[in-house]
Amino acid sequence: MTLTATALAPPQGGETYRLAVPNTASAPKIARDFVGSVLLISRHDVLLDDAQLCVTEVVTNAHRHTCTQLIRVTVTINRKQVTVSVADDKPWALPVPQRPHPTCPPHPTYERSSGQGLLLVETLAHAWGATIHGGASPTTKAVWFTLTRSASA
Repeated sequence: MTLTATALAPPQGGETYRLAVPNTASAPKIARDFVGSVLLISRHDVLLDDAQLCVTEVVTNAHRHTCTQLIRVTVTINRKQVTVSVADDKPWALPVPQRPHPTCPPHPTYERSSGQGLLLVETLAHAWGATIHGGASPTTKAVWFTLTRSASA
């Protein structure tokens, strides 16, 4: 199976919540708790488990594969869907399983079995992708995913 990010931009509209966390080993848990709180308060609890799993995977990728100082999480919610975007300051390419960038110090917990996170995101999300910001001189990459409520939810 090959990963193919959606070519479209992430959906917009609704309420937006933002969090910036230092790029540390605790960043995935902090992001997971933040997304969970936002979804519970906004009554999107039906999407809670999938959103927390996906944000954990994407933030973990930013932590493991970049040496960005801050990882920024944005949650945009409207009545039918939730879009989570995770931004870092290393806009090298679309996310794919790979070793850390050569300028970063080696990550002590990097394992050969890693690389399954984006497969989970692709399976659970209605859409996902990456957006590179900064034009000809890219400055930021944001990996995003959208989860939607089913018609019966």
